[in-house]
Amino acid sequence: MSLKDAAAREATLKTLLDVIDTEYKVARAEVQQLLDAASAETGTRQISAMLPDGTPVATISLSAGSAEARVVDLDVFTAWVVATVAGEIERRFVTEVRPAFTKKLLAELTAAGGTEWADPETGVIHDVPGVAIQPARARGHRVSFTKTGKDQVMAAWRRGQLAGVALPELAEEPEPIRCSRCQGEDGPFTDAGLCEACARPIP
Repeated sequence: MSLKDAAAREATLKTLLDVIDTEYKVARAEVQQLLDAASAETGTRQISAMLPDGTPVATISLSAGSAEARVVDLDVFTAWVVATVAGEIERRFVTEVRPAFTKKLLAELTAAGGTEWADPETGVIHDVPGVAIQPARARGHRVSFTKTGKDQVMAAWRRGQLAGVALPELAEEPEPIRCSRCQGEDGPFTDAGLCEACARPIP
């Protein structure tokens, strides 16, 4: 392949990739919204994805989000550690909680699902200030293809069965050839673009 042909191929594929990526993100967001609504209304958590002819190619399943403990007010959190577990403070030019302690504490609070922490030395239970349980990963969904699902999707695409389902603008029928005089579609056409009828000499 020549450099010119390779460059044209890359530019073409990049254009298609950008279009497909944008459309995929829109489609994924729409599926997520509809799945969330279906889950809230009927408890539906998965649905089968099918080709226009009814062939199932994948299962789309709702996945749960997650939450974790995070420091939301560093000053308040630091003041609590100074007053409660001062040994976990590092003093330089500023007062900071030891990163290892913060990591350990947040992991324990995440596992407990709340902001109460039991001091292992005193047994005192503290409601840790400056920390909150916040969403760490939004609820999403996953697409699980059947064994032959991807091959079936590609075969359907090549047969033109997915026009109107995915990127219809990439599968539009070309404009018909028309006579340059009467605009009729009945060929064959001459080199001048005239149909046989218009190309006949006028008697």
